[in-house]
Amino acid sequence: MIKNFAELQERVRSSEPLVVSVAQAADQEVLLSVKAAADQGFIKPVLTGDRERIEELCGRIGLKPLEILQAGTEEEARKLLASGEVTFIPCHHVKAVGPMGGITSANMPVFVVENQTDGNEAYCTMNEGIGKVLRFGAYSKEVVDRLLWMKDVLGPTLGRAIRSIGGLNVNPLVAKAIAMGDEFHQRNIAASLAFLKEVSPVITKMDMDEKDRYDVIKFLADTDQFFLNIMMATGKAVMDAARQVTDGTIVTAMCRNGVEFGIRISGMRDEWLTAPVNTPQGLYFTGYDGEDACPDMGDSAITETFGVGGMAMIAAPAVTRFVGAGGYEDALRTSTEMTEITIDRNPNFIIPNWNFQGTCLGIDARLVVEKGITPVINTGIAHKVAGYGQIGAGTVHPPIAWFEKAIAAYAKKLGFSLD
Repeated sequence: MIKNFAELQERVRSSEPLVVSVAQAADQEVLLSVKAAADQGFIKPVLTGDRERIEELCGRIGLKPLEILQAGTEEEARKLLASGEVTFIPCHHVKAVGPMGGITSANMPVFVVENQTDGNEAYCTMNEGIGKVLRFGAYSKEVVDRLLWMKDVLGPTLGRAIRSIGGLNVNPLVAKAIAMGDEFHQRNIAASLAFLKEVSPVITKMDMDEKDRYDVIKFLADTDQFFLNIMMATGKAVMDAARQVTDGTIVTAMCRNGVEFGIRISGMRDEWLTAPVNTPQGLYFTGYDGEDACPDMGDSAITETFGVGGMAMIAAPAVTRFVGAGGYEDALRTSTEMTEITIDRNPNFIIPNWNFQGTCLGIDARLVVEKGITPVINTGIAHKVAGYGQIGAGTVHPPIAWFEKAIAAYAKKLGFSLD
């Protein structure tokens, strides 16, 4: 048994140093901490970022990294990523969710949503807006400049504002917005404006540069989908708590990576059950069609897992035409059908034009297989070639094979023979 910190240090020192990648390395305070660990023999640091700046700082403090990684061009970036020196992990594995491409790095501020009932947290980056954005595969100077502004101005401003009022209760914002026509995947305008209503009075009184203040408020006012990322983190926080239930067939996560569709069910805890992903069906921006579309991707289906998005299509009749889902009657039929594969309704989120019924709650993989009905997911459509960005929006159904594999795996876990 390790009795004190000195013994812990000695135990670590007696092992081989770990190769540790430091993502935000062009920072002296970060590098001083890295140097302390390296001097103790705990780690061999690999630093990523601005090579010239990192080399300058390392020389100043006497740090000798194992390697410095930087990609200055698209070709260099592709080579670096293909080399295996950069490790990709799912956002879901670190209590996070990422829309579309799902890219989350150490340079990106995240929303933190706390599930106060169960004591867990979930995270999601901030929404960049629409058009050419990173989550849809764009990476032009315009995209990078916006991300840097979000890191340096938007994130710190919102962080100060939200902390100054002790945080925001998400549930009332969701309840208010769903009654105003949001379904929280393709339509978030009401929730985004409700969020702006809460933070703008605080921002107007903050001690900050006037241009930065104007830019922040204008960006929030212009970004109709800003609340999507908050909703995603909310869904993740709730469904991660549900994942702690060790029995049953309730779906606790749905996500896609452009190649496979994956789900988790409560009885299988952290195990992913996967099947080939489908391509969304919907409406395309002028000049694009289905031949240009990338197969479905992203973690945003956590909204449907939670019972909103496509599961609550009836709440947002205005969005049905945008995703190519017909009109009001089609939305009503879709939402009613979704009740057949869920176990209950959520009384917190009432939909007035659905006879004041609550949103669907708890997709049951067993019911999906039994009835042959798969969840409907509202989604954006990205171009299959990186750099073009979003080219449309639509709906997608996960393959039923997904759910059949989950049920079979759970039955095997319970000791049933499927032969």
